[in-house]
Amino acid sequence: MTFPLFLIDPSKDETPVNSDERLHDGWVITVPEYVARHAFKSMRLGKGERLYLSDGRGLRVLATVSDPGNRQVTVEEVGRDPAPVTRLQLVQALAKSGRDEQAIETATEVGVDSVVPWQANRSIVQWKGGKEAKAAAKWRQILNAATEQSRRTWAPELQPKTSSKGIVEMCLRAGVHGDLVIVLHQDATDTWDSIEDKVREVSERCLDDGKPRTISVVVGPEGGISEEEVSSFVGAGACAVVLGGNIMRASSAGPVALALLSRVLGRFA
Repeated sequence: MTFPLFLIDPSKDETPVNSDERLHDGWVITVPEYVARHAFKSMRLGKGERLYLSDGRGLRVLATVSDPGNRQVTVEEVGRDPAPVTRLQLVQALAKSGRDEQAIETATEVGVDSVVPWQANRSIVQWKGGKEAKAAAKWRQILNAATEQSRRTWAPELQPKTSSKGIVEMCLRAGVHGDLVIVLHQDATDTWDSIEDKVREVSERCLDDGKPRTISVVVGPEGGISEEEVSSFVGAGACAVVLGGNIMRASSAGPVALALLSRVLGRFA
């Protein structure tokens, strides 16, 4: 049985879980009020039931509810899950009707390790001024909720919003560090099969030297990625591929590609 998982923020919360070395079996700790509301009121977990607490950075604390009225749980086990050496990143163009938010939610459930909001040339949605902080906070909330739902101890990192110029710079850095950038484009001539060998090569290098590397998937907005953008990305070292014969929405293309990559990397074994 998989127990529900709740994220906490050790930098703000009073719960002493900022270091697994400070936690021991049998300790009674008080969970934050927002966790208590979710666990004891919304989910109605009662005394004797078990749950996980995590800092979103690999910490996994298995605890038993001992006194829900006082927000107290008793620690049973403390561990830390390792971070993946070959990381998956979604560069998601801002899209209307919440399709970008749907994409990052599903991508989190699939197992994405990092998310980059992208203000593409054809993005109708704009993150400007005060809207950017509010929109980024909403994305963070979506990522955290999906992390809890999928029982992950590593929450995806939310990177700052980038521009098409920023993606060109990402592609150039990838060439230096041994990373891989995959651009999904409906008019690309290379098929998905052509990319899987490259993904395996990146994974093998990570296993050989233990150095973390990132495989990024770039997904455009509703109107697609412009030819100018694709040309600049490929010119900087990215691989442009078509993902099957069907045209997918901005909300589904990224998660589908990430699921295929996860299979190649052995995450779905």
